[in-house]
Amino acid sequence: MESTPQNLLCFFFFFLLHRTTASSPPPLFPKQALPTRSGYLPVNPTTNSAIYYTFYEAQTPISPLSQTPLLIWLQGGPGCSSMIGNFFELGPWRVNFHKHPSEPLALEPNSGSWNRIFGLVFLDNPIGTGFSIAAKPEEIPTDQFGVAKHLFAAITKFVELDPAFKSRRIYITGESYAGKYVPAIGYYILKRNAELSESKRVNLGGVAIGDGLTDPVIQVATHAANTYFSGLINERQKSELEELQVAAVRLIKARNWREATNGRNRVLRRLQNMTGLATLYDYTKNADYETSLVGELLSHKEVKKALGVSNVSIVFEECSDLVGDVLHADVMKSVKYMVEFLVKNSKVLLYQGQYDLRDGVFSTEAWVKTMKWEGIQKFLSADRNVWKLGGETAGYVQKWGSLSQVAVSGAGHLLPTDQPLRAQAMIEDWVLDKGLFANVHEAI
Repeated sequence: MESTPQNLLCFFFFFLLHRTTASSPPPLFPKQALPTRSGYLPVNPTTNSAIYYTFYEAQTPISPLSQTPLLIWLQGGPGCSSMIGNFFELGPWRVNFHKHPSEPLALEPNSGSWNRIFGLVFLDNPIGTGFSIAAKPEEIPTDQFGVAKHLFAAITKFVELDPAFKSRRIYITGESYAGKYVPAIGYYILKRNAELSESKRVNLGGVAIGDGLTDPVIQVATHAANTYFSGLINERQKSELEELQVAAVRLIKARNWREATNGRNRVLRRLQNMTGLATLYDYTKNADYETSLVGELLSHKEVKKALGVSNVSIVFEECSDLVGDVLHADVMKSVKYMVEFLVKNSKVLLYQGQYDLRDGVFSTEAWVKTMKWEGIQKFLSADRNVWKLGGETAGYVQKWGSLSQVAVSGAGHLLPTDQPLRAQAMIEDWVLDKGLFANVHEAI
């Protein structure tokens, strides 16, 4: 059949339309990636200061929904946004950080998301962090009591958003400097609950700390030995680092808090220079974590609008220098006593990636064995059980009573990024007391 001019014209427009449609890039923020709820939780009744949150309901809730646990995630820093945890680590959609540099930025589903069977809340904490609002710099907390007071107000407001939230157990989780935030809010909740009527209490189920800075006076003194026995420095370098560590500890004991933080920073800088590592967060990596992709994602006004950010003109910072400076003198103060209180009155999970040189397994064990808790000797005597997942060794679990510690294989500081399925299985089993976390009878 011969082609007519009309047929050729129709074919041309069909080809053009098909080519345009096929080459159109996918939306930067697909509708499926939208949180269930997002917005602001006020922390001060007299100002506009508020904590920004995103909430993702469980993909497959435990039946009934009123019994489905809620996880709250806090990023570290101090001053780093929990949107890093959301879009780089454990949220239902993550930036495509494995992409080639020439490929466009996009969101992709995360099979290791922590909202598979639990509700999941990300809080930008403290105010002034991420999309959270500090009405004035003076309102940014300067210590863990101030942090916890704001978090308690925000969590209380969140629970009030839906009557069904009231009966759901809440588990506070977080990593790195949240090794102080998490115990602080857990401790605060238990203390406040004792003063409140049952209807106003926060239904705390437990706390989980990942690669946390919790007891700095002990942890700062572990870097030299940890790095030496990892085969990364020699004995002379170990001695040099030990001198810097002793100086930092001396400043802590003198309660010279700001200088003590500077002392720790000197230890970490020297360690970085000695090893030449791409990052102390994972000594196996040849490049640092590409968390800047989260900042790139959240720089787009349409993304901010989709996430319910009140001022789409705000410039998103992964980590706030202002908040970091305000809390600078707080960094080297210990919250170990809060963990001791929590392990006696709740349950505690401490987990670390085995490749983390900053706040990893060795660092955590050093302070854990000094805990004042009647069960500590039983815990230290307990077996470290091999944890298998999918036929592979996923890590090692040590548990006694209300305290659990997990060393996760093949992971660094941002553990859910490195091993999403292992992190997901760990948090689910711990919350539900399953597998190696099962509550078997343990005689004291």
